[in-house]
Amino acid sequence: MRILGVDPGYAIAGYGVVDADAGKVNSVTFGAVTTPSHTLFEDRLCEIYEDFTALLKEFRPDAMAIETLFHANNQKTVIAVAEARGVILLAARQKGVPIFEYSPLQVKQSVTGYGKATKKQIQEMTARLLCLSNIPKPDDAADALAVAVCHAHSSRSAQFGRRQTKRKQMGYF
Repeated sequence: MRILGVDPGYAIAGYGVVDADAGKVNSVTFGAVTTPSHTLFEDRLCEIYEDFTALLKEFRPDAMAIETLFHANNQKTVIAVAEARGVILLAARQKGVPIFEYSPLQVKQSVTGYGKATKKQIQEMTARLLCLSNIPKPDDAADALAVAVCHAHSSRSAQFGRRQTKRKQMGYF
């Protein structure tokens, strides 16, 4: 399964593409969509939409995993990030890519096993899980890879659960 992980933002939106198969998760690519601060906000949203549409077209993920919004103190920032997140969701929906959302707590627990892990701990563990020699840069790309890894772990659990249910129905246990 190919997964596009996204750490949404309007100045920097991180992305990470991973392939997950038989319990192994491998990094395909990662990076960030950046928009210049002097650009009109509406144009920044267009640029984010176009860049994510291109990523979806190029890498053809089977799923997109995106982090839910973390409520910061600055409401203006939260609203702007929500709008950027909206155009990313629209791009995925238009390409027919299923969307899965994870809270920061879910990502931390999935990647490190500890819900109060620091950002650095998450990034180090993500690099270790993906056999990367360094923590991906920018930080937003590392965060996006962590979201993708979270989905890989979650979807594997869901598939296992479905297999167990099917086995029960067939009378195996």
